[in-house]
Amino acid sequence: MEEGGPAVRRRSRSASARKRNRDRTPSRGGCSPPARKRPSSGAGEEPQPAPASLEYNNDSEEDMFGDYDSFSGNDSLLAQVDNMEQEGIQSIDLTSCTKNMEDKATVEPAFGYLQLQNAKSKELIFSAAGNITGFKNEEESHLRTTSEQENRTLEPGDSFLNDLPSSQLLYFEEMNKTSVDSRKSSEWQHTCLTLESLQQRKNLIYSLPTSGGKTLVAEILILQELLCRQKDVLMVLPYVAIVQEKVWALSSFGIELGFLVEEYAGSKGRFPPIKRRMKKSLYIATIEKGHSLVNSLIETGRVGDLGLVVVDELHMLGEGSRGATLEMILAKILYTSKTTQIIGMSATLNNVGDLQQFLQAEYYTNNFRPVELKEYVKIQDSIYEVDDKAENGLTFSRLLNFKYSSNLQKMDPDHLIALMTEVIPNYSCLVFCPTKKNCENVAEMICKYLNKEYRNHRESEKHDLIKDLKNIGKGILCPVLKRTIPFGIAYHHSGLTSDERKRIEEAYSAGVLCLLTCTSTLAAGVNLPARRVILRAPYVATEFLKKNQYKQMIGRAGRAGIDSAGESILIVQEKDKHLVRDLVNSPLENCYSNLILEFTKGIQSLLLSLVGLKIARNPEEIYHFMCGTLFGVQQQFLSKEKSLSDITREALECLIEKGLLKGKITSEKEQKSQSNLEITQLGQATYKGSIDLAYCDALYRDLKKGLEGLVLESCLHLLYLTTPYDMTYHCRPDWMIYFRQFSQLNSVEQKVAAIVGVPESFITKKASGQAIKKDVDNGVVNRLYLSFVLYALLKETNIWNVSEKFNMSRGYVQNLLNSAASFSSCVLHFSEELEEFWVYKALLTELTKRLTYCVKAELIPLMEVAGVLESRAKQLYDSGYKTLAHLANADPETLVKMIEHLSRRQARQIVSSAKMLLREKAEALQEEVEELLKVPTGTSEGLLTTLP
Repeated sequence: MEEGGPAVRRRSRSASARKRNRDRTPSRGGCSPPARKRPSSGAGEEPQPAPASLEYNNDSEEDMFGDYDSFSGNDSLLAQVDNMEQEGIQSIDLTSCTKNMEDKATVEPAFGYLQLQNAKSKELIFSAAGNITGFKNEEESHLRTTSEQENRTLEPGDSFLNDLPSSQLLYFEEMNKTSVDSRKSSEWQHTCLTLESLQQRKNLIYSLPTSGGKTLVAEILILQELLCRQKDVLMVLPYVAIVQEKVWALSSFGIELGFLVEEYAGSKGRFPPIKRRMKKSLYIATIEKGHSLVNSLIETGRVGDLGLVVVDELHMLGEGSRGATLEMILAKILYTSKTTQIIGMSATLNNVGDLQQFLQAEYYTNNFRPVELKEYVKIQDSIYEVDDKAENGLTFSRLLNFKYSSNLQKMDPDHLIALMTEVIPNYSCLVFCPTKKNCENVAEMICKYLNKEYRNHRESEKHDLIKDLKNIGKGILCPVLKRTIPFGIAYHHSGLTSDERKRIEEAYSAGVLCLLTCTSTLAAGVNLPARRVILRAPYVATEFLKKNQYKQMIGRAGRAGIDSAGESILIVQEKDKHLVRDLVNSPLENCYSNLILEFTKGIQSLLLSLVGLKIARNPEEIYHFMCGTLFGVQQQFLSKEKSLSDITREALECLIEKGLLKGKITSEKEQKSQSNLEITQLGQATYKGSIDLAYCDALYRDLKKGLEGLVLESCLHLLYLTTPYDMTYHCRPDWMIYFRQFSQLNSVEQKVAAIVGVPESFITKKASGQAIKKDVDNGVVNRLYLSFVLYALLKETNIWNVSEKFNMSRGYVQNLLNSAASFSSCVLHFSEELEEFWVYKALLTELTKRLTYCVKAELIPLMEVAGVLESRAKQLYDSGYKTLAHLANADPETLVKMIEHLSRRQARQIVSSAKMLLREKAEALQEEVEELLKVPTGTSEGLLTTLP
């Protein structure tokens, strides 16, 4: 290939295959731009259903759910890509960047062609920064296509982009157009990637609005680090679901390009990670697991192996205990490794100067958003456009044109039905509600008054969705969803199980569901964009909306390459009008350190690990470290009464008092002669187990007491020991259920209650309403009740049945299960550091695995694959894919035929994820073998013989 040419080559395809159906509906006025209809799933266009007994202006635009932020993308283009595949569109192909990758050709150090590690990695993405701009012209000048290539049928895996996620397939197509937006998008990415600071390997913070293409830049830098610089990379993401989605999506890249993708979330992750000799690893981690990973790398002297750390949603530094943990990760990397580059990105940053000083970083920002976002506020019948040039920040846009009956006016005073029927069913809509219950009520209210013709839209696919959800619930379907799904509407909040949420998200992305009523958590979780976003009220629960939350919610409106504009409508009551004016016109909230606010999870935890990891050994060194934290940067503002030195000394004294550190804190005058601090065994176990310092004493006592009479006839006693302490505060036992569950235990299991401190008489009296004379620890009582829930789950493996049995939401039950699995992993690591608890090691290893998956044993190997949940694992197992090896060697085309509602894209990614996991396990074993056979160092030659 010629120097400077693009590394992307696409297969020639017919004009009919490339053609998109983008019929336009003429605008009828109002605030929405002209609409483009979503492609129908059937042969012809379906008739438009009439609205719900009201007149309205249908001036909305299609939502094809595109988000071209990233290589890995999301499920939002599932329906469109599957439709394209059915029409015979071939995957995009890539040309080889080098003539012979087996010889490892020399590459340019910055943003040039990537150097690959093996002969299989012959096809490459593109020369990172240099080929983003001018994509179309360069591609046309270097595209080489033959008739053989045109007619060639691709086998799964023979083209690098066969496994490319759907959002990026369309990203390349959109980049190949001459639209102004796509040129602007590639221009800012080119500018960012070619910044002198990046080429000098300085740290970088960059900020753009949602859907501006931030993640694509980060992933180019990740690939460059893995392939060119041959260094490991850590990517820190805020939530488990996003980690799993990213692992799922990037596994195909790892398979083709020869690096490993390792998941660190929940109870998953190895500490320290296996040191790979031949391949580099991309660690994708939640904040908590990322912290444990960094600690283990520092402890083993391998933190320098991390060439790059990428943090998504950098603004989370200001969010409670998780922000404090994220600050610890970054501060430790800055202090212990001068060769690790840090990249932070966010759409909602304000006090960037503080963050720059903390991270020693350059800053890049751009206001580019590929789709214009129009913000509106609705007060009574009037809709106002947010306008920063207007005197009060709002400009009148239009009056709602509708006719409500008196009954409908009473049931829907905020005119939600009028607003959403301007959009659905052909275009998508999100309605954010303050509470989970409100989500369900709003969904039911809308369906009650919608015209019955809405049921006809993609009816068969909605029937399939209901069938799938019934299978997920093992024959049970939520009555609210049963009533709303036929209208193309569902709710989405933490009360759903993971399987339910995933299936609803897929249906929404495919256009089968056209409206979701949801809580604010959806805005911060998986990416589900919409044509119109409606905020039911400016509240999250009872708290007034913050600007960052508002921006995250409305950022879901309109996505790149799909809409010409997105729109948000905030519904406001007269009493909140002045507060909302301040909200929409105010700047974003500042990001402040939480190290002091989260005392036991913040500064105390940090100082304990500093001593344990030998990063800093005495107060002077610890103070020096603290000066480099975000709190150190903001200390004068956050703590005016005490100096940083005083705060540090007080925290150290508290740790010594708790028995976690040993040593003496001398006065400032005696600092020169001060001795080093040492960590105690309990302190070592606490920081290595990532145990909250507020509970470390209680955990030690409980484990110690357990040794005196550990009941092993069942797992109930162990479950009690691994039930998270922090979940007991929100637990309100139903005493009749408590008594019933206790009565169903056998005599040995009932002894567990007495051992932990909950006598049978107490439960009996509580259930019968009698007065209790003897005090019993409420924390212990609640913890035992939650352990009953977990015990029932492990016996039945049916969240629906257990949630009904205990009168809890199924989402809460699953959250309890996930928290218990994670805490069990922490208790395991805690026990490993204390010799007296050796008996717990084997017991908790198996229990953690059971809690992590909570399914029949035969499904566990399949559920280890990223993105495969219980319902999908059952389908695969019943179809004959019973092991990881079966899945890794599966033909995606065969999977599509055998598994109901599985798209080609999903099939390819399942196979890629399985291959990645199988390769990771095989290479881990190979590393162990090589380490075992390695010749010991420092041994004289006369003592050694050659192995046969």
